[in-house]
Amino acid sequence: MKWLELRVPPPLVMAVVAVLMGFAARMLPALDFPVPARIALAVALALVGVLIGVVAIVQFWRARTTPNPMKPHDSSRLVDAGIYRLSRNPMYLGDALLLLAWALWLANALAFVGVPLFVAYMNRFQIAVEERVLQARFGAGYDAYRRAVRRWI
Repeated sequence: MKWLELRVPPPLVMAVVAVLMGFAARMLPALDFPVPARIALAVALALVGVLIGVVAIVQFWRARTTPNPMKPHDSSRLVDAGIYRLSRNPMYLGDALLLLAWALWLANALAFVGVPLFVAYMNRFQIAVEERVLQARFGAGYDAYRRAVRRWI
């Protein structure tokens, strides 16, 4: 399955998982459950996810390095300030929060399975590869960063 590494853009992975979550919720309505203030919670969580993603991309632009997750080898600087002091992967964290918001919106137990599936896929086929590339590119600086900051949160 190595051929999947850096092949599918993370927004597409998120979109596919979101569609699967919607399909699962529609096929198994017996797993629906009530969530008090579900719409407000889902919207708030989605807004937080979008905000985290936007802040992360802006920080890459300010550092004058690529935010393109498909080309980590084009990175010109290690971004380790701002939101990157809290998470090594805030863009993917934002995506995961959007999926969690979608699961809340759907209010279906099976839909929530999509979030850990997204995280597992990203860990294996995107983040692990990015980390190898960044380690080779930035050496000891990246090692120190990995020790100091968690992968997700």
